[in-house]
Formats: sequence, structure tokens, C-alpha cells
Amino acid sequence: MLEDMRRNEFVEYIIGDQLAGMSGMSAKAMFSGFGIYREGTIVGIVIDDELYLKADATNEAKYKAMGSAPFVYDRKGGKRVAMSYWKVPPEVLEDRERISELVDDAYEINLKKAVEKSGMKKRKRKTRTA
Repeated sequence: MLEDMRRNEFVEYIIGDQLAGMSGMSAKAMFSGFGIYREGTIVGIVIDDELYLKADATNEAKYKAMGSAPFVYDRKGGKRVAMSYWKVPPEVLEDRERISELVDDAYEINLKKAVEKSGMKKRKRKTRTA
């Protein structure tokens, strides 16, 4: 479950209760929050006891329909940056089926990105040696 000494009841609730039926779920402390992982692939973040899951063009409409918004932070110099992690509303957190679907979406998005990155690295290596 939690892979470090820092404990957080909200993270334990998400991983150990709401997502207990999903295989390979874990959390690791990072920055001022936690990364949420499935089978070693990051699917979300927890910041200030709020869960945000990975989104892209394939599922952002779901989050917008739920009245959600992306995680935003302030950079040095005052610039606000929106990340591709969207807040999971409380009513969805309480619905194991719905939250599991969103975690599945986030997992597929990041698996696809990993495959794309892997292909880009292979192409770059071939280009350099050619």
C-alpha cells in the first residue's frame, strides 16, 4: 500500500478501501503529496487530501461533466500552471465502480504515453546511428 514511512489517512482510505478491489495499487510520497500508482504506473496524485487522476482528450469531458477542474499550482514568478490531473469529486470517491473506471482510464492513458515515449527513444537512437 504505502511504500514509505509517511502515513496519510486519506491515501490509505483511497488505496486500502475504495480501490481495494483493483490489483497493483500503491502510493508513494512525493513533493507535498502522494503519487497513486497501479502496477507501477502513476495514475494520480493526492494533494491536500484531494485525489486527482490523469486525464487527456479521451476523458476530460467526463471530468467537466462532473463539475471537476484540473490541479493548478503557482510557479515562481506567479504563473499558474494547470496539470493533466483532474479532481475526483467526493460523490465519485464514494462510488467504487465509478472511481475504478476513472483509475482504469488514467492507467490506460499513461500506459499509452509510456509506449509512445519508448518508440520515440528507439527512433532517436536509430537516427543517431544512421
